[in-house]
Amino acid sequence: MIRWQQHRPRSARALVAALMTALLVSGCGSGSTEPAAAPSGSSVPSVAGAVPQPDHVLLVVFENEAYQQVIGAQGAPYLTSLAHAGANFTNAHGEQHPSQANYIALLSGSTHGVTDDSCPQRLGDQPNLARQLFDSHRSFAGYSEGLPGAGFIGCASSDGRYARKHNPWVDFANIPASANLPLSALPIDFAALPTVAMVMPNLCNDMHDCSVDTGDAWARHHLPAYLDWARTHNSLLIVTFDEDDNTTANHIPTVFAGPMVRPGDVADYINHYTILRTIEDMYQLPPLGAAVATPPVTGIWTP
Repeated sequence: MIRWQQHRPRSARALVAALMTALLVSGCGSGSTEPAAAPSGSSVPSVAGAVPQPDHVLLVVFENEAYQQVIGAQGAPYLTSLAHAGANFTNAHGEQHPSQANYIALLSGSTHGVTDDSCPQRLGDQPNLARQLFDSHRSFAGYSEGLPGAGFIGCASSDGRYARKHNPWVDFANIPASANLPLSALPIDFAALPTVAMVMPNLCNDMHDCSVDTGDAWARHHLPAYLDWARTHNSLLIVTFDEDDNTTANHIPTVFAGPMVRPGDVADYINHYTILRTIEDMYQLPPLGAAVATPPVTGIWTP
């Protein structure tokens, strides 16, 4: 199993802070690709607290599967093991159906009136996370599996495995073409990753056209190396889905994993705006659109 970063002895200040938190709460009432699991039945309480600032965030988005189809004994083995090793959000939801608006919301805090998968969408210079990162002297890149070439703005690849509808950064004129990259351009040295990287598997590996097992195999092949590296490099992995299998609940899997995350199930309601707000708070960026009224993820972070 991957050995997660050992906790260092707490300073006196940290011990005092922990004691104060406890008092407040009581007053209110390895070579394997499998991540290390949390104790069975563990649960992460939702408590207020500042978000950390990872050196890197890798955000991976899969497609069109409900929570129960992915997480659990009958679901995807690797992604279930990842959920056990990280903060597993059991009440996460997409914004709407079909896919495209969810990706746009995740990047910009708004669906911008998009209600279908029509292509192309041209959203001009509307504010978005990538532009915020660039303007704050940080970096962003999106990596799409099957993208025909860097900067490609077409609606689909010739083999049908890449679709622009799953690539929201192409829709914004204020995001440079240099941030629109094929997955093959993902750095082998993860230290060279941008501050925030978004990864989109192709239409088979993201489970849109192919099975949960296919997507799980892709995750097992691509994610453990980054997660193993992240544990000693203050970096975070977020895995989520755009939407579920077209139900009104739109209940999706979402997992945060990394050395700053306490493993366990989290029952708080979250959505794509929650993920956006959390990343914005990590880098002191003003929340965009619906993220303004959406609290960030708290309560899962280690001291």
